[in-house]
Amino acid sequence: MAFDYDLFVIGGGSGGVRAGRVAAQGGAKVGLAEEFRMGGTCVIRGCVPKKLMVFASGHGPAIEAAKAYGWDHAGGKFNWTKFQPMLHKELERLEGIYRKNLAGAGADIFDARATLKDAHTVELSTGETFTAKHILVATGGRPFLPDTPGAAELGITSNEVFNLDAFPERILIVGGGYIACEFACIFNGLGAHTAQWYRGAQILRGFDDEVRGFLAEHISERGVDLHVGLEVERMERRDGRIWVKGTDGREDVFDQVLFATGRVPNSGGLGLEEAGVKLGRKGEIVVDDYSQSSVPSIYAVGDVTDRINLTPVAIREGAAFVETVFNGNPTKPDHENVASAVFTQPEYGTVGLSEEEARAQEPIDVYCAAFRPMQKSFIGVDERVLFKLIVSQATQKVLGCHIVADGAGEMIQLAAVAVKMGATKEDFDRTVAVHPTMSEEIVLMKTPTRRD
Repeated sequence: MAFDYDLFVIGGGSGGVRAGRVAAQGGAKVGLAEEFRMGGTCVIRGCVPKKLMVFASGHGPAIEAAKAYGWDHAGGKFNWTKFQPMLHKELERLEGIYRKNLAGAGADIFDARATLKDAHTVELSTGETFTAKHILVATGGRPFLPDTPGAAELGITSNEVFNLDAFPERILIVGGGYIACEFACIFNGLGAHTAQWYRGAQILRGFDDEVRGFLAEHISERGVDLHVGLEVERMERRDGRIWVKGTDGREDVFDQVLFATGRVPNSGGLGLEEAGVKLGRKGEIVVDDYSQSSVPSIYAVGDVTDRINLTPVAIREGAAFVETVFNGNPTKPDHENVASAVFTQPEYGTVGLSEEEARAQEPIDVYCAAFRPMQKSFIGVDERVLFKLIVSQATQKVLGCHIVADGAGEMIQLAAVAVKMGATKEDFDRTVAVHPTMSEEIVLMKTPTRRD
């Protein structure tokens, strides 16, 4: 049977674009459809704009630190109307790069929504239909909005936060995951009165417990009005602002309420189940180790599969898909010891197992140091950093590394190389420290803090 395309990709995010570009460069005829903007969540509505806001939010506290170091500053206030156009200009530039690289490789780009008609056919919202030998679904995820009264009408999500007409002087962040914590720190750093409500007992569920408590303490100390065990009961528009009532009876008024209450696979309305593709409980596309779905011609990568929901992982999955399907080299994406960072203030970088995960697996030694770094202690700022290694007692292999400090995201990338290579505690110990740095502590912890 002759097909219009060797590969048709649904979704123009990082994973889909990587797969489409590499396949096209290898000689495959590729089509890709994206219904919104090229670049997907990471470039347009996630990692990139969020990190730019993280950078912006750090300059306010830095001005105060500069004063303490002897600089004479007049201070100032964050100007959203100046920052926002710069932000969108950068996103447009990056979107153009994605589009140019994909088209330059020879792929056809369709600015339309695509759905499945059958195992080899896609239909665009323009009415066009195309057949493909292989179809790759890379539609990512979307924010989950709870059915709280008033949330749909009055609340926003991370999709809308970058497009606000005005900077909110008072904002409520609902949620306790990494997105919620990051935006709480961002708006707090930008000068907004920021509250964060989370229904659970502690923020950052799924991460190392000691780090969770450490970060919660520091986020609060930096000025976020953080409350756990608290949900929004209902919301109403009152006098141009948003009145919110909590489940503990408290009431408050905000300019914006941002729901960061999780994300779900963006799989609805694509015709997946009608085509025979098996979906999981959350709506994720169930795939095997090679990203193949229950329908042999249909594959999926990235957040829509709900494996590890990180952009670099989606990119690796897309590349592995091309190796497997088009290059005749069966390749499984490597999901072991994937490093990640939470861009709170201070940042949290992690790779490998948490203390709880490692303890459930085998006897471990825990090395941990919390201290005030020289940069902060010199000006009397009572803020500590945390360095933590989880080590196997049997093999002395480092099973996990956790860093909470300014720049932790940069540090953990380098530590991840050692953990990925299977470095032992002895390897860390015989590495000479770089002095004076706070990161030298990672090779100076000689005695276990505790043994489990």
